[in-house]
Amino acid sequence: MQARSEETRTRISQTALRLFGEKGYEATGVAEICAEAQVSKGAFYHHFPSKQELFVGLLNTWLQGVDAGLSQAARKAASVPDGLLAMAAQTREVFAAADGRLEIFLEFWEQARHDPQIWKAFIAPYRRYSGYFAEIVRKGIAEGSFRELDAQVAGQALVALAVGIVVQGVLDPQGAQWDKVTRDAVALLMDGMRRR
Repeated sequence: MQARSEETRTRISQTALRLFGEKGYEATGVAEICAEAQVSKGAFYHHFPSKQELFVGLLNTWLQGVDAGLSQAARKAASVPDGLLAMAAQTREVFAAADGRLEIFLEFWEQARHDPQIWKAFIAPYRRYSGYFAEIVRKGIAEGSFRELDAQVAGQALVALAVGIVVQGVLDPQGAQWDKVTRDAVALLMDGMRRR
């Protein structure tokens, strides 16, 4: 029974992800998701309290994978700069794991502008990542790899870089080797942070 329930949840999520990417959040209704996923509305609402919760859940699932990849890259690194470069090397995997979520990333931003609940769901990971990278920069300062600097600003700059590359990757997926661009951009940013 549990396996069947999980299969239904997955089918709903995958269908919604595809429809949100193709048609957008506003243009995709619960009835359409249910019809395409071949589930009842009751099954939909058993798994997701609302279309909004499903939408937010899709982003959070992707971010959990991103978190795991970043943590693994940081743990294996000998120094903070090596860790940041290893994290930057995760770009290809991050884009591959997105599996359609990159297209709804822009849709998510649009919805966040109009919906306070989606804004709260969107801003929470942004703030978490800013804090996460600020803490990494503080470790780099403590280990002597980086000069004294405002770690919070550096963390925000790293997040801004990551978000900018995601947006460019969505708008122009074939425009560059985004993993190489990310590594080179992080190296350039770190060059300004290094202790001389």
